[in-house]
Parts: sequence; structure tokens; C-alpha cells
Amino acid sequence: MKEYFEIGQIVNTHGLKGYVKVVPYTDDIQRFSELKRVYIRYQKKLVEFDIEKVKYLKNMVSLKLAGIENINEAEKYKGCYLVIKREDARKLEKDTYFIADLIGSRVVDDQENLLGILEDIYNTGSNDIYVVQTSDGKQILIPAIKSAIYAIDVNQKKIVVNQDYGRN
Repeated sequence: MKEYFEIGQIVNTHGLKGYVKVVPYTDDIQRFSELKRVYIRYQKKLVEFDIEKVKYLKNMVSLKLAGIENINEAEKYKGCYLVIKREDARKLEKDTYFIADLIGSRVVDDQENLLGILEDIYNTGSNDIYVVQTSDGKQILIPAIKSAIYAIDVNQKKIVVNQDYGRN
């Protein structure tokens, strides 16, 4: 399982005092107020920053990170990803999973036939959609609902789905 989770991407600066504007990758944007520190993936390294202030801008977040004091310092992190340690992530409810733990899982039907590999997950508002890449390059879209998804084993990286959803 992954040690770090991406929680957003820095897309711009915000103001002159070193704030960075972030597109959040979390279901709950208010999650940023609970964090004390983040890491920025910068030049293939993780650079740790304490969070000094959080502001919410519609569907984006503006962060003041300790040590970034002006727009010039903030500018160099544009395009970089924010990550947190797994231990700093929220505890999940039963039968919920981190997307990072599911991506790359083998997807099989209830007869153990390999359908493909979970490539991506989209949120539609009412439920998630699992995007499965087949061996012949096609995609299968499977709704993340109980009638479609029978079992998920993150340790084995395996998802078992109703065979009716595996048909093209």
C-alpha cells in the first residue's frame, strides 16, 4: 500500500504573500483545515511544509505554507503535487477505500475470469465509476454499487464484480 497520498495540485499563486492555490483531490475540501503539514513533490523529492493558514475559494484551496513568504517563492511550486503521509489521512468507514489503494487492482468477475486492471475512478456524484482497462485496450465502466462490486481485497489488489458488468 502507498505510504503517501496525493491530496491536490498547486495550480497557481494567490496574492503576494506566498499563498499557493490548490485544486483539491479529496471528497471533502474542508479536510485541509484538519492538516498540520503537507509535503510538496518538487524535483522528485518531498519537501515538508507546516500549514499556517487555509482559505477556501469556491472549489479550490489557498494555503499559506511556512517558509514560503512571497509570490516568487510560491511560483516555483506551480504544477507540483501536495501529498500527505498515510498516517495523516482520515480513518475510513467500513467498506470505503483510498483510491490510491485500488488503482492497479486486478478486476475479475464472480467466475474468476480476469476482466482487466482498474485504471481510474470517476465520481459522478451519486456513485463512483471504476474504469477497467482490458488486455485488448478497451475500457469497461463499472458502477461502484453493491449489485456490481461483490468484494474488494486491497491487500491482494483484487476486485470481484458481478459478471453481468464485465460484458462489453
